[in-house]
Amino acid sequence: MSDSLNVNLNIKAEAQITYDAIVVGSGITGGFAAKELCEKGLKTLVLERGRNVEHIKDYTTAMKHPWEFENRLEITDEDRTTNPVQSMSYDPGNKHFYVNDQDHPYIQQKPYNWIRGYQVGGRSLTWGRQVYRFSDLDFEANLKDGHGVDWPIRYKDLEPWYNYVEQFIGVSGCADAIPHLPHGDYLPAMDMNCIEKHLAESIKKNYDQRWLISSRVANLTKGFKDRGPCNFRNLCSRGCPYGGYFSSNSASLPAANATGNLTIRPHAIVQEIIYDPQTKKAKGVRIIDELTKETMEFYAKIIFLNASTIATASILLNSKSSYFPNGFGNSSGQVGLNLMDHHKGVGATGMYEGFKDKYYAGRRPAGVYIPRFRNLNEQTKHPDFVRGYGYQADGERSEWPDVMKDDDSFGEGYKQKLSTPGPWTMWMGAWGECLPNSENKIWLDAEKKDKWGMPLVNVNFEHGANDMAMRKDAKESAQEMLEKANFKNIKPFEFLFPGTAIHEMGTARMGRDPKTSVLNAHNQMHDVKNVFITDGSAMASSGCQNPSLTYMALTARACDFAVSELKKGNI
Repeated sequence: MSDSLNVNLNIKAEAQITYDAIVVGSGITGGFAAKELCEKGLKTLVLERGRNVEHIKDYTTAMKHPWEFENRLEITDEDRTTNPVQSMSYDPGNKHFYVNDQDHPYIQQKPYNWIRGYQVGGRSLTWGRQVYRFSDLDFEANLKDGHGVDWPIRYKDLEPWYNYVEQFIGVSGCADAIPHLPHGDYLPAMDMNCIEKHLAESIKKNYDQRWLISSRVANLTKGFKDRGPCNFRNLCSRGCPYGGYFSSNSASLPAANATGNLTIRPHAIVQEIIYDPQTKKAKGVRIIDELTKETMEFYAKIIFLNASTIATASILLNSKSSYFPNGFGNSSGQVGLNLMDHHKGVGATGMYEGFKDKYYAGRRPAGVYIPRFRNLNEQTKHPDFVRGYGYQADGERSEWPDVMKDDDSFGEGYKQKLSTPGPWTMWMGAWGECLPNSENKIWLDAEKKDKWGMPLVNVNFEHGANDMAMRKDAKESAQEMLEKANFKNIKPFEFLFPGTAIHEMGTARMGRDPKTSVLNAHNQMHDVKNVFITDGSAMASSGCQNPSLTYMALTARACDFAVSELKKGNI
């Protein structure tokens, strides 16, 4: 985002302003929706509930060294006490891109970590940048095994939009010939190091239908569209001054701004969507100014709701009227239900005794990936669970804190050991699919409010028996693959903190039947034709892949449809 974007900040707006389109949220999908709508000629207002963040200028910690932080990069006891949820994900280098738990409370019926970033760019500033396509293994899963409702689209519907998004954001990776993990036209992949290549060769030798590949990431291995390249600093979550990875701030919002059609209004907490019973459309949104608590309204022909899964459902549920007493566009009763999030924190680590003459340069901001290999077909069917999981993995040499932790000696030998890299290690962690379940849900509290008078969100979420069986297999399989590759000192691990994958989805799902879903095949609300939802809330199932690429592909596709329908006079 260039400094000139300040010119278009709508902070002192009049109470009633009309635009062609309103986008709620400026993160991964909100930013992409803004780009698409602006480039298609629509005067577009982006409403962001948090502060403005300018590309480069507001990346205040991006160039700091560890010793320049008061507590180096350690989380303090005060952080854990005052921010028990957000501190699960942040460190002092990126803390300012996360909300304060005290200011933004919610109610956990069961433990669930709702990680949030309220600022222009949202969580696109801190995301993990892993980008994998879904395939028909994912889009057909609900129909085949009976969990959830059938997706109203298939891979062929989204394939051109995956291509379109990847060509804009920039993805590095390999064209791996894996049937259920389709690939695109990528920038050169980040090289595997020797231990990762060793594990890849072992997996290829010992297993059918298993692969270890370079991670596909939205980090640029060469200059791309006036951004990058990645400098391999691995400090992405602080904001990248080089534009070495994709974010709303570095790419989609500047593209939207270049059209002259963009207005951004920060500090705008969306209270509700306003329904017009005469036209049977949404006519705008009502906001609360975060700073002044003043209420104002903005109007538009079409609305894209991209506030992120839980927040989007909350806005819908809070938008009640005599026409929608259970929440905006909620005649199905499905808004808020079927919350999903990947389960993670299970796998194994191991140590390898060879390659002592090998090392690596830089801090590569990605590792390697082992795609799903369970329940692909009859040959890979597992008796204890449906769907599957993939591993994100990383190989590196042990560094001095690990090498020296049990050494209390001193002198020349101590210094020599201190400066000598330790053995090669491998970490493998699984990300697993969560099934749609109507008992996993969010709703608004009838009595408790936040400081802006908005009802607090209740979250009820629990991983089910299918997830637990999958985790058992993921831990055992990680150990087995390391054993077959001759790793030693193999240590399984398992810990479960729901929400920390930060891949929440569901709550306003797509579907074929308006009675059992909120959105149609174009992410258009069944009940209100000029409202579109393309963030994670639209997902009918979760897959096991990182989902942001799919969100963006759905967004680009929905924008194309929305503008076409607008021009035809259908909405």
